[in-house]
Amino acid sequence: MATSFLQVLLSLAAGIGLIVLLTVKFRVHAFFALFLACFVVGLGVQLSVAEIVTAMKEGFGHILKNLGFVIMLGTMLGVILEHTGSTRVMAAFILKLVGEKNAAAAMGITGFIVGLPIFCDSGYIVLSGLNKSVARRSGISILVMSVSLASGLYAVHCLIPPHPGATAAAGIIGADIGKLILIGILVAVPAAVVGCWWAAYMGKKIPVTAMDEEEETQVLPDIPVWKAFLPVIVPIILIGVGAFSDLQKGAAILHVLGDPIIALSIGVILAFFTSTKWHRDAVSNLMQEAAEKAGSILVIIGAGGAFGAVLATTKLGDHFNSSLSLGNLGIIFPFLLAFLLKTAQGSSTVAIITAASIIHPLLPALGLDSDMGKLLCMLALGGGSMMISHANDAYFWVISKFSGLEMKPMLKVYSVASLFMGLTTLVIVYILSLFLL
Repeated sequence: MATSFLQVLLSLAAGIGLIVLLTVKFRVHAFFALFLACFVVGLGVQLSVAEIVTAMKEGFGHILKNLGFVIMLGTMLGVILEHTGSTRVMAAFILKLVGEKNAAAAMGITGFIVGLPIFCDSGYIVLSGLNKSVARRSGISILVMSVSLASGLYAVHCLIPPHPGATAAAGIIGADIGKLILIGILVAVPAAVVGCWWAAYMGKKIPVTAMDEEEETQVLPDIPVWKAFLPVIVPIILIGVGAFSDLQKGAAILHVLGDPIIALSIGVILAFFTSTKWHRDAVSNLMQEAAEKAGSILVIIGAGGAFGAVLATTKLGDHFNSSLSLGNLGIIFPFLLAFLLKTAQGSSTVAIITAASIIHPLLPALGLDSDMGKLLCMLALGGGSMMISHANDAYFWVISKFSGLEMKPMLKVYSVASLFMGLTTLVIVYILSLFLL
């Protein structure tokens, strides 16, 4: 039976509303919220239960087939770097290089580099002790230091694979992950700089009560700096070379090595070599931890793929094409959609996956169905998923708890920083679209 555009629109609104309600008010895990939303949307457009389940299975399997190894290997790399202390070695080196007078900038740079393989909340927890110690020694406000560190971590988390949201959305939309990593890094730099600038500008104006806790002793592991950086730098170089190599004249080996799965596997192997004191139980525990972390992420990503597949069966793109003119909106539409979802329910990952599922069938109408269009669409989604981070975002509370900051200064400095970071990303992506589309 044919469905009207209004019926599709109301069903979609009901599905999104259910995701927001369940995740925000009832604290339901995002997997179950997305799972139930599939049925709400499917039944709303008069699909049979069998059709809904079939679409969900296909969408779940398709997204995991493309992204499962990338997420698992990226998680494993981050866990090893945390365990060996390589992240703290990198942070100490950057701080020494930049100097304590520029300690806030050093923490922003540290967050950016450490955040490439490590999720933002884990990275912040790992570096929070060093952050507080440097804040004491340098005399710079802990508010400035914390938001600078958080901004560096957050910029790459929202824009660049192997972080779960960006990876999943790229899989849903069909963007090239290798090129997304490279161009995403270039776009994430100014976003992080703007976040650090706002932290330095506004953070100095807000008095923060001094922390009473005793200073933590930061004992750095005996790891050469080059060894600490190698597991992060080598995969990026390989992916970069692979993304822009063709398969002619002997470049096939570069193309293979540049596959994100192979590149991340090499990064994991190099990370193991940062320590020579490995015990069988320690390795087993790390693998268990990585599998558990990745598993939690993969079920959300799979559910996002299922939700996208159900939306595809509703012929959402055809309805929008025939009823609305989206051609003039371009990258603005995915940005606004991700922004609204992020602000409403808090999770950047859920926001970007849900938005990508909605945007995918609309790519032709938006004029973003080319390879470059998909790439820019992904970056626009990432920018939208940055803003606005506030009290419904778990990362907001990680920063607050581990830095000893109250909500009011967090809202004035960090939440506004996330707003400026997202808008900066949009401006850069828009400028790129003028030349690349």
